[in-house]
Amino acid sequence: MTATFIAAGGALGAVFRHFLCHFINTCSSITFPLATLTVNLVGGFVMGLLTGYMTYKGVIHLNLKAFLTTGLLGGFTTFSAFSLDFVLLMEQGKWKHALFYTLASVGLSVTALISGMALMRQ
Repeated sequence: MTATFIAAGGALGAVFRHFLCHFINTCSSITFPLATLTVNLVGGFVMGLLTGYMTYKGVIHLNLKAFLTTGLLGGFTTFSAFSLDFVLLMEQGKWKHALFYTLASVGLSVTALISGMALMRQ
């Protein structure tokens, strides 16, 4: 039964990611992978909120936890797209962009998660 919740969340998360990335790419003309970075930052922040809530505020049902974390956020955030964006920047000779993108993706995603958890501690 839990696998069904994960699958449903994953499908929904992937659709959310598609529409958010499409919106960002439509509104922006830069070649930097801003859409993937945004998705991963939002996902990290929401994961922090969920983890903080489950840790400090209350317990949620196992299937709901699986739906939201492994499913929805797993389908929404994307390490494979990050990896592809990094390699494409490298192949284009944009070494500085690739380095900045890596540092921003990892550092800001962790910061976003910590921020979400901190909000839930209050």
